[in-house]
Amino acid sequence: MSETATGTGEDAYGGILGAFPYAVRTSDSWLFRSYAVVGGLLAAGIALLFTAALVLLIARTTGTAGGVFTLSRSFFVVVGLLVVGPLVAPVLLVARRHRRGSPDRRYDAALAAAGYVFVVTTYLGAVASVPPAQQQPPAGVIAPAIRLLYDLPAVAGVVPPALAAALMGLVHRLLR
Repeated sequence: MSETATGTGEDAYGGILGAFPYAVRTSDSWLFRSYAVVGGLLAAGIALLFTAALVLLIARTTGTAGGVFTLSRSFFVVVGLLVVGPLVAPVLLVARRHRRGSPDRRYDAALAAAGYVFVVTTYLGAVASVPPAQQQPPAGVIAPAIRLLYDLPAVAGVVPPALAAALMGLVHRLLR
């Protein structure tokens, strides 16, 4: 195997944190480069948010019996991974493809577009799942869209990001 294929050369990266600068350096797609920065910052912010929320959840449930609280803590981690995973997936996939020596600008751009779709649909899903007691009256040009999202059942908030994640997988599969 060549150094590029084994990942031992100068352009190799070590793990998830090294994949981001490597993918930005090696990609020719400006759309992908922008997604790598935006997606990386969002993934880091959301990971910190979920970590802080998990610490708060553990602090509030300390001293109680296991069972439901243990399950809710585990579920919290799973939900965090389901949000952060698709945010970093395009970068990891592009870095892997470039490391293996088969860069493709179209593949990079398509995965970046799918990543941006995931970001937007995650926001839409979050708005749709806001509890009624915490909903703010919408104003401005997008008020009708916000009202529509508020009127959906909270469970519907899962559908847009799930479809976007499936789209991301489909894009990867079709263009690899």
